[in-house]
Amino acid sequence: MFTRFWRQPPVRVPQSGDEIVLPEPIKESKTSLESALLGRRSVRTYTNQALGIAEVGQLMWAAQGVNRPGGYRTAPSAGALYPLEVYLLAGQVDGLEAGLYHYLPEKHALERSWTSDNRSELSAAALNQESIAKAPAVIVITAIYSRTMGKYGQRGDQYVHMEVGGAAQNVYLQAVSLELGTVFIGAFHDDQVQSALGLAKEEIPLCLMPVGFPAE
Repeated sequence: MFTRFWRQPPVRVPQSGDEIVLPEPIKESKTSLESALLGRRSVRTYTNQALGIAEVGQLMWAAQGVNRPGGYRTAPSAGALYPLEVYLLAGQVDGLEAGLYHYLPEKHALERSWTSDNRSELSAAALNQESIAKAPAVIVITAIYSRTMGKYGQRGDQYVHMEVGGAAQNVYLQAVSLELGTVFIGAFHDDQVQSALGLAKEEIPLCLMPVGFPAE
C-alpha cells in the first residue's frame, strides 16, 4: 500500500571522533499524511532484515529533529525547553556497530555511548518483551523533567508527558512512510532501563520503541 520514499545502496557513514553524522533527512515523500495515519499500527514482530543508516536518521529526525531556524524541533515543546532525549540501541543497522547512540538534534548526528548489544538486557527490564530483544533497533525516549518544571513547576510534569506523545506519534508516522513497523512500549522498570542503558538518575525513561521491517 505504501511506497518507501527512497531506495539507496548502503551509505558510507562519515565519522568524527565519537560522533556519526547522519544522512540529511528527506523532507518529501510519496506517502501523504492521511495515508500514514491510515496505516499507523503497533507492530511487535519483525524480519531479520537490518535497518539502513538513512532510515535510522529519518526516524531520529522525526522524533526530535530540527525543522526550522532557531533550533525548533519536529515535536512541540512547552516553552521550547526540550526535556526529551532520544537514544538508539542498535543491533542490526548497516553502517553502525551494535551499541547505544545518543541523538544530537542540532547536528543531526549520533553520539556513540558504547559498542555492545544490550537488547537482551533492555528486554529483561521491559518484562521480557520479545519485540525489544528481536527488533534490529530500539528507539528510547527519556526526559529530564527539571528542564520544564524549572519554569512551569508541577504543571511541567504534564507538559513533558504531552511532548513524549507527540514525539512517539512522529516516529509511528515516519515508520509507515518507510514501510517499517514500531510500537510504543511503556511497561518497564525505570531503574532497570536506566541501568541497562547507563542513564543518570535524573534522566527518566518514558518509552521504548522497537523498530524493524514488519514480519507479517
